[in-house]
Amino acid sequence: MRVLLISDIHANLEAMEACLAIAPEHDVVVNLGDIVGYGASPNEVLERSRDLGKTFVRGNHDKAASGQMELRDFNPVAGLAALWTREHLKPENLEWLRNVPQGPVRVAELPEIQFVHGSPIDEDEYVVTLDDAVEPLTIASTAITFFGHTHLQGLFFSNGNAPDFYRPPYKSIGKAETVQFKLRPNTRYMVNPGSVGQPRDGDWRAAFALFDTETRMVTFCRTPYGLKSAQDRILAANLPQRLATRLAAGR
Repeated sequence: MRVLLISDIHANLEAMEACLAIAPEHDVVVNLGDIVGYGASPNEVLERSRDLGKTFVRGNHDKAASGQMELRDFNPVAGLAALWTREHLKPENLEWLRNVPQGPVRVAELPEIQFVHGSPIDEDEYVVTLDDAVEPLTIASTAITFFGHTHLQGLFFSNGNAPDFYRPPYKSIGKAETVQFKLRPNTRYMVNPGSVGQPRDGDWRAAFALFDTETRMVTFCRTPYGLKSAQDRILAANLPQRLATRLAAGR
């Protein structure tokens, strides 16, 4: 089975459409959360996401925008974006967002995989460093965990020794590219497909991934998108200017 993994779209319709336009052939789509927040196209992105598949994990911005968590842990810019999103979501989309399940989520056809937003331990935990990854890798109930939340494309792994990490070595920041990584047997993995709508690894291009369960190959993908259009939407919506400018820096 070929699983298309998308995460952290953050209401960036231009980035989402660019990813889907170059996505390799796939059988199912799994969304790892933060469909909304930050960007100015929450309804369009949510409805497009629902059309793509049925497997979702809720993200912290999904919870915030749907009124399921307080905003005190958000910085002021993120909090303003969450409130704006809540006000602009259609009632039916707001209700749907409130019912997105908490991770870990499992799919019957994929017994060795679980899907989370933050980590298997805490849906809002940031797994950024090797130290962060040790406990989730150790206690995971499956060999492979796909996660989002950090907006950093790559993976952590452990075969019983000290854990290690991998970041895809792209050759440019201006065109569509893919990098492949083959998962080894007897090894536990936490794999982040990266952020579709707001990368934070210094590469402005939209990020996603594909996993082939037969070959055990992860294909990491990056693609340019209509950056200025996404920025213009944010500014026209009177969202904080910072949400537009940061897209160009990939931070």
